Amino acid sequence: RWLNHFFSVYLFSIGIYGLITSRNTVRALICLELILNSINLNLVTFSDLFDSRQLKGDIFAIFVIALAAAEATIRLSILSSIHRNRKSTRINQSNLLNN
Repeated sequence: RWLNHFFSVYLFSIGIYGLITSRNTVRALICLELILNSINLNLVTFSDLFDSRQLKGDIFAIFVIALAAAEATIRLSILSSIHRNRKSTRINQSNLLNN
């Protein structure tokens, strides 16, 4: 059980580091998905640790997975639209709010 928690913290720290240091939008989105997956792993682990008979953490993790899938489709469609208009997926080169 505790190994899952340490693995989740490791995934979360990799995701935060990648999100802070990435210049590519696709890499930032992948790091954001890593963060969401580490949160799901923590939800399931603590649900099993503290209340093994009820599935509240598991159901909430499934809800977060469904929400992340919906967010990923929206983010990728926005990213493809930006790439089509700007021909770049670099974060520092997209100045859509300045126009």
